[in-house]
Amino acid sequence: MSAAADKARFFLEQSVPELKELERKKIFTPEEITAVAKKRSDFEHKINARGSSPADYAQYAEFEINVDMLRRKRIKRLGVKATTHNGQRRVFFVFDRGARQFPGDLKLWMQSIEYARSQKALKKVTQMLTNALRLHPTKPELWIYAARFALEENGDMTEARGYMQRGLRFCKNSKEMWLQNFRLEINWIAKIHARRRVLGIEKDARKEEEIKVVGEDDNMMMLPKLTAQDIAPEEEKEDKVDVTALANLESTPIMTGAIPIAIFDAAMEQFQNDSNLALKFYEETSSFESLPAIGSVSAHIDEVLQKTSPNSWHACACHISMATLEVKLDDPGFPAALREVLSRINLALAVTKQLESLKEWCRGLLTGYLEGDLDPALQQILQSKLRALA
Repeated sequence: MSAAADKARFFLEQSVPELKELERKKIFTPEEITAVAKKRSDFEHKINARGSSPADYAQYAEFEINVDMLRRKRIKRLGVKATTHNGQRRVFFVFDRGARQFPGDLKLWMQSIEYARSQKALKKVTQMLTNALRLHPTKPELWIYAARFALEENGDMTEARGYMQRGLRFCKNSKEMWLQNFRLEINWIAKIHARRRVLGIEKDARKEEEIKVVGEDDNMMMLPKLTAQDIAPEEEKEDKVDVTALANLESTPIMTGAIPIAIFDAAMEQFQNDSNLALKFYEETSSFESLPAIGSVSAHIDEVLQKTSPNSWHACACHISMATLEVKLDDPGFPAALREVLSRINLALAVTKQLESLKEWCRGLLTGYLEGDLDPALQQILQSKLRALA
């Protein structure tokens, strides 16, 4: 018997107790047990033979995932006691063997990481990411994934920043790394802003002013104020530190957008003021227009573009878009902002040499405005301008 067959038989024998238990508890029928054993035998001989590929391990893992899903559904439906053998552990075992056999295959690594994440095996995800990053330190997508995982699953911004900073040391020429680092920081500001709004911290000053006004009226009967501490004193104590910390963030560099600005400046230095990249940074801010700090970040990008490449279509596009940055379509000030947009378009078309690129971008911008519920007169103006840009 060949070495590959011996190895396949060794791994198959390890699954015999599991299959016997599934049959004994009548979770699977004898025919199903035979089919599972046959399929595992085929996979084991395939992956242990010469010429095996990462796809073979991925297919084997997918088969085991399906078997485990069926096992769980049967256990729930039949109401039997859970088995002592863990199907999840077997899936991880297949993925681990594939990673050892093909450590350079990033797709297989990501499949295993995604499976672990779907199973809420967060420690396993961290372990896999550490191993993958050790083998592939120059892959930006891995560092980006690790940073997002740290923030989304662990809620640890310090860890997420650590991944991004180490990733930038290895992948400093990756524009996507810089953009995602920028987006990560803006996302974090948005999370803090949302938390402060939920806790009512940003409204405290306005509330205090209202209280003072009411107090000045002698005809108003002042009632005793009922606080959260009166209702649940223990919860108030637990939240006090969190609320105080969030309140103290008001004037810190985090909330004013200083960190995203620093990342943008470093990227511009790294890529010699690439105007195309600068516009991509600006476009990243468009999803966060309601954030108080986003105006200063966008204005800084616009200022840098106007200084370094004022006649490029990227700088023109950024400057045009700035006119409606903090103005919504249904705001009373939108018509005036739109007038400024059209004025800036005319000026930009007169100075840039990249007319077609700018016209295409402007058509996209104006078409986006038309998708909103605008006044018919404004729609006519936009349609007229679109015809002129055609």
